Amino acid sequence: MTDPIIHDAADTEEAQAATKQAVFNAAERLFALHGFQNVSVRDITAEAGVNLASVNYHFGSKDALLFEIFRRRTSELNRERARMLHEASDRHQGKPPVREILEAYFTPPLKWAAPDNDRRISVQFIIRARSEGTEEMREAIRNDVSHLERFANALLAARPDLPREEVYWRLHFCLGMVHNNRFVEFDRLHHLSGGLTREGDVAALLRRMLDFAEAGFVA
Repeated sequence: MTDPIIHDAADTEEAQAATKQAVFNAAERLFALHGFQNVSVRDITAEAGVNLASVNYHFGSKDALLFEIFRRRTSELNRERARMLHEASDRHQGKPPVREILEAYFTPPLKWAAPDNDRRISVQFIIRARSEGTEEMREAIRNDVSHLERFANALLAARPDLPREEVYWRLHFCLGMVHNNRFVEFDRLHHLSGGLTREGDVAALLRRMLDFAEAGFVA
């Protein structure tokens, strides 16, 4: 016979976990859509349908909640990138070509940001973090480069003829391509091209980005 005390404790833990996840999801969505400064703790708990004290109870503060969303989503994104780079390395006996290295870096955020992907909210949140983030988030963006080191090392191995400084600069310019390619900002390009460009075409956008970035590395 199940001990009712143990059963009640399990139910409580499940309820607490569900509440924490509801707060997390509501906060991510609201912050992504409206900005960090325009969303209050009351807005988050109202969206999540939970008690007003839930943010502080589960996360400690609004800033701590922001950082937890940032930490979790960037970790998930960078794991996908690392997996793709590892697979490319396996295909080429430890020395993938420039294009496949860049493809591993570009592909996950582009797929997440597609208009029909539920994870586009996570990308919007990460983009907000770069311009509106807390000091803790800005510190992480400035100094936590461990996820970039594997790509830099792969590019150095792929282009040993280039000065190391040049490889790092070219990688920097590629990072700018990722940070500035947002589907929500393609209206201007659509008008400029007279309708020739197609919004939401992830495969075409990825191909064009790789063509451009690869040319920069092999020049």
